[in-house]
Amino acid sequence: MTDSRRAHWDKVYGSKAVNEVSWYEAAPERSLALIRSTGIGPSDAIIDVGGGASFLVDELLSSGYEDVAVLDISGTVLDSLRQRLGERASAVSFLQEDVTAFRPARRYSVWHDRAVFHFLTEPEDRRRYVDALRAALITQGHVILATFGPAGPERCSGLSVVRYDARSLAAELGVDFRPVASFLAVHRTPWNAEQQFLYSHFRRLAE
Repeated sequence: MTDSRRAHWDKVYGSKAVNEVSWYEAAPERSLALIRSTGIGPSDAIIDVGGGASFLVDELLSSGYEDVAVLDISGTVLDSLRQRLGERASAVSFLQEDVTAFRPARRYSVWHDRAVFHFLTEPEDRRRYVDALRAALITQGHVILATFGPAGPERCSGLSVVRYDARSLAAELGVDFRPVASFLAVHRTPWNAEQQFLYSHFRRLAE
């Protein structure tokens, strides 16, 4: 599955600029606000899962966060991100990984994912994702997840997706993660279509 996923996303990012994909946002204000609300310090570690096409890493570096990793299955988009960041790329850890097979070498204070989890339509893939999350996040660490909401699209980028409300998303993560906050928001695609997203903040409980 990893190879087919990688091929799919390399094809997407090889044929479209980052501002031509439906989830593009010029300023990731909601994600950045949720990360800031955690109260973490500038030296605390943040991982942005599926963040190769996002401008969140740019904003985090500009905001003074010093320990940022970007995980993405697509080497194509990670190469583009390195080029975009220029000299600042040396301050970022780039991880080309399928998150469902991710075996983190270290732990993070914040796990951020905007628009990856909802592509995992198979229960086993979601279980593997949560296993990776547990392995990667420190106790009392923060999870910021953005998925399609109950009224969001049923397909994206040629793939089926799973839509969530706050209760169903919490159930997927399990009892190790305490819901802190959630809200629905409307995202406008580059062609001005509306997509409903669910933004959620969870806190990892003690092991």
